[in-house]
Amino acid sequence: MRFSRVLRAGAVATAMGLALAACGSGNQDSGGGGGDSGGGDSLTIGIKFDQPGLGQKTPDGYEGFDVDVATYIAKELGVDADNIEFVEAKSADRETLIKNGDVDFIVATYSITDKRKAEVDFAGPYFIAHQDLLVRADDSSITGPETLNGKKLCSVTGSTSAQKVKDEFADKVDLQEYGGYSECLTGLESGAVDAITTDDTILAGLAAANEGKFKLVGKGFSDENYGVGLKKGDTDMRDKINAAIKKMEDDGAWKSSLEKHLGPADYNIPEPPEITEK
Repeated sequence: MRFSRVLRAGAVATAMGLALAACGSGNQDSGGGGGDSGGGDSLTIGIKFDQPGLGQKTPDGYEGFDVDVATYIAKELGVDADNIEFVEAKSADRETLIKNGDVDFIVATYSITDKRKAEVDFAGPYFIAHQDLLVRADDSSITGPETLNGKKLCSVTGSTSAQKVKDEFADKVDLQEYGGYSECLTGLESGAVDAITTDDTILAGLAAANEGKFKLVGKGFSDENYGVGLKKGDTDMRDKINAAIKKMEDDGAWKSSLEKHLGPADYNIPEPPEITEK
């Protein structure tokens, strides 16, 4: 696993001490977990910072379903919550963060796609969401994607939702791409845009955090398989993360987290998905 600079220096010193001890005893067994994937004192995990209910930075720390999933996985890898460093993983930056080694893995509403799998690997999926629309509470003109003609639609740069709009609705809507969902929400509230489109989980979190101001249209028009993104070829880490996800689903922690974070928006909690990335 990726250590912070301070911990990495300490790990090197410890490894030198163990090597000297091994020379004296004749014991050649390192006792380690095997490579960077096995065991460690800290983890750097990418999450979203601006998604209420999923991944949100607050004055007291970080909260949301994705944060709970990340923390559960870390625990199963032997890392306490206090030794997790959360970093912001914006949609357009996720592959770069993984490939540069800036994070150990990413849990950030990260949809598994063939294009992304050419650059990074995934564990999971740990959730299946559906692209939907969020509108102002008093707007009855938008009831689904078929009613978007001439509307200003907001999504986030680098997201699968934005790409789907470009692929299927480019001739019907005026797509505005912003850096984060909080910016889209400001635009929706002010009337600068008519709707936000992204995964229904994200929209439910935004609606729950702004009670009475916005509503979810509730007409999903895609399947978004959320996976844990990690370095390509790290099958050992992928297998360990898959095992952690399965355990979280089986012991009830998965459902409890969703009920806590998305329940206030009357979100219908589905059954856990089958893990397919192996």
